Amino acid sequence: MYAVVDIAGHQFKVTEKTKYYVPKLNEKVDSKITFNDVLMVSDDKKTNFGAPFVKGAKVSAKILEHLKDDKVIVFKKKRRTGYQKSNGHRQQLTRIEITKIALTKEIKATKDTKEVKTTLDTKVVKEPKAAEKTKIAEAKVETKETK
Repeated sequence: MYAVVDIAGHQFKVTEKTKYYVPKLNEKVDSKITFNDVLMVSDDKKTNFGAPFVKGAKVSAKILEHLKDDKVIVFKKKRRTGYQKSNGHRQQLTRIEITKIALTKEIKATKDTKEVKTTLDTKVVKEPKAAEKTKIAEAKVETKETK
């Protein structure tokens, strides 16, 4: 089972019992956190997509540590002018472990009924016939000439 989750503005494809580096979260180490912004949940049989989020789906995680990423150096230089500038930063990260991906049974039942409703509510839009198209085109031409 896997899910696509929105964590701190970034989307991650997560599976249970795996560890990920995410942008820094404002929680303490060894605390548990749940993410409700689940965009998609999939198991072996079925895939549920959200619009924009899947209702009732939750991803639980445990915060393992806070750390900094490797240093990124930004170096700027312009030729023949003597201009050189060096900057750098280290991105703040949080390491988490996904403990559980939960999807309630109610969601599965309502998902089936929504699919049935959408197939019944579809509207068929017919294109106008060739004679109607020419009438529409003539009306457009007449309005342009009158202006």
